[in-house]
Amino acid sequence: MQLDDLYRRVIMDHYKNPRNRGTLEEDAVTVNLNNPTCGDRIQLQLQVEEGVVKQAKFTGEGCSISMSSASMMTEAVKGRTLDEALGMAEKFSAFIKGEDVEFDENEDIEALSGVSKFPARIKCATLAWNALRKGVEQQS
Repeated sequence: MQLDDLYRRVIMDHYKNPRNRGTLEEDAVTVNLNNPTCGDRIQLQLQVEEGVVKQAKFTGEGCSISMSSASMMTEAVKGRTLDEALGMAEKFSAFIKGEDVEFDENEDIEALSGVSKFPARIKCATLAWNALRKGVEQQS
C-alpha cells in the first residue's frame, strides 16, 4: 500500500467515524466558524479546567478534509494546556502550508500533508484549528 492510499484511508476513517463529535453539557467555550467559499461550518466546544483542555467536541458540516481535521484536532488537544494547544495550532498552520513539521504523538494529522498541494483546500483543513485558536483566546 502506498503512503497516499494510507493517508486517504486515515482521512476517510476520521470523516466516517469522527472522534469527539457532539456537544458538551458542562460549561464550555463555544466557537462557531464557517468557510463561506465552500460552505464548511463548525461549532467547537472546549471544556477547560485550570488551563488544561479536559474535553473537546465539535459539530458541523463540511467536506471530508474539514471534518476529519476537526476530528484529529479534538483528539490531539485533549489533555494539553492552552499554551500547548495554541502551539499545536501554530504548528499545524505551518504544516498545512507545506513546511516540514512532525506530529510525534498525533500521527493521524500527518495524513493531511497532501492538502498543501491544493491551496483551495487549506481553508478546509484549518477551519477547526482556527476555531481552536479563537477558543483559546476566549479563555485567556
